[in-house]
Amino acid sequence: MYEKLGELKHGYTKITDMKSKHSDMLQDIGIYTLNEGEIEVLFDGQKETAILLLEGAVRLEWNENSHEIKRKSVFDEDPWCLHVPKEVEVKVTAMGNSEVLVQKTDNENIFEAKLYTPKDCSSAVAGEGVWNGTAERVIRTIFDFNNAPYSNLVIGEVISYPGRWSSYPPHHHDQPEVYYYRFDKPQGFGCAMVGPEAYRVEHNSYITIPGDLDHPQTTAPGYAMYFCWMIRHLKNNPWTDRIMEEEHKWLLEPDAKIWPEK
Repeated sequence: MYEKLGELKHGYTKITDMKSKHSDMLQDIGIYTLNEGEIEVLFDGQKETAILLLEGAVRLEWNENSHEIKRKSVFDEDPWCLHVPKEVEVKVTAMGNSEVLVQKTDNENIFEAKLYTPKDCSSAVAGEGVWNGTAERVIRTIFDFNNAPYSNLVIGEVISYPGRWSSYPPHHHDQPEVYYYRFDKPQGFGCAMVGPEAYRVEHNSYITIPGDLDHPQTTAPGYAMYFCWMIRHLKNNPWTDRIMEEEHKWLLEPDAKIWPEK
């Protein structure tokens, strides 16, 4: 499922909801657009929450902690993300006009809240030196099963270079996933494939990806594409790796020949 949100309006923009919108994603996801000086208090008695700063400056207050964070560009700066268990109140104060993405799901586990800093983020360039550079991109992982096994969520970011592919080679996994997109220029665009369907993705749009469907992406030349990727673990079946499609595994061979051969 694909939807273009258009220009984000003040307040909360819902992307998914466990009860009313794309409930098969098993997550509540949305974006708060806040004016300078505005305060938003987040609290959930049943769900863990990840709070990702997309743009601007905010002060986060939780469990007698207070931290001011800033981010000018999702393309050029690694993320800040606060992760809290259920029953923890978080006060978000906008120090300037800001946009904050919030991801939630049910979780009975009680764990220590953690503010993931840009230094905590695992950032790697994938696709270097293979396939003539056509799938080179930056993959950032904020937290997943490896560093937060108590969580039911995964959250990360990808920066797809202009004219390149990502989520490649084509792969799938059992767990549902959501991609939220931005482009470095508002007229930018790309293409997202979910199983047999293809969508033209644009600035402030998203797709929902049911389990078992592959989902390769590509970006139009001239436009860099950002997407936040958000996965919900399944009961007794956490997301730990990508399952490559059999017919495309030959691309992973070290001596794979790509036409035209050089």
